[in-house]
Amino acid sequence: MPMPHFDIAQIIREIALLAVPFLLAITCHEVAHGYMAYRLGDPTAKLAGRLTLNPLKHLDVLGTLVLVVTRMIGWAKPVPVDSRYFRDPLKGMMYVSLAGPGANFALAIIFALLFHGLNALFGGRPLGEVELMFIEPLANIFYLGVQINLVLGLFNLLPIPPMDGSGILAYFLPRTAVAQYLAVGRYGFLVIILLAATGMLGKLLWPPVAFFMKMLLF
Repeated sequence: MPMPHFDIAQIIREIALLAVPFLLAITCHEVAHGYMAYRLGDPTAKLAGRLTLNPLKHLDVLGTLVLVVTRMIGWAKPVPVDSRYFRDPLKGMMYVSLAGPGANFALAIIFALLFHGLNALFGGRPLGEVELMFIEPLANIFYLGVQINLVLGLFNLLPIPPMDGSGILAYFLPRTAVAQYLAVGRYGFLVIILLAATGMLGKLLWPPVAFFMKMLLF
């Protein structure tokens, strides 16, 4: 049986293109959580030094390794939030949960505008070799910026505790059911792994990702 062929140079190029949009996506996602919590009265993230756009403050070792392996999906260290500071803890957590994916969707729109702007400037004429060295990677970064932010935003909206979607759904559940629902969070990571291993995660995420990419990048 022939050994699988790994193009190390190609892998390095892909990771280099993914690095900027990925770091921006996870950083803005976590800062949005922390900033929303801060605006609602919770200083925990601010005191922990997490209201910063320095990606090193948010990087998670395992999440970064997953990015290197998959070259698409990864995650950051969750921003600490203490819902006891909120007037209405469930409502406050709903807003905090919405803030992260909301930041990703905003970034997806910004990257799409940059992609279209680059195409408007350079898409109507043949490019020289030197121009291609800069324009093509930049276009790929903008394209991946749209894709990564859509994937991250939609992935986090899954209503599986402790994903952001669970914090949103919990607000609309009967108060008597909230504690039991959120208790599933201890098994949430296993559920995500199971969905990924069976291919269900891709089936759930890729149709809406493809739909919104088509809308944004037409």
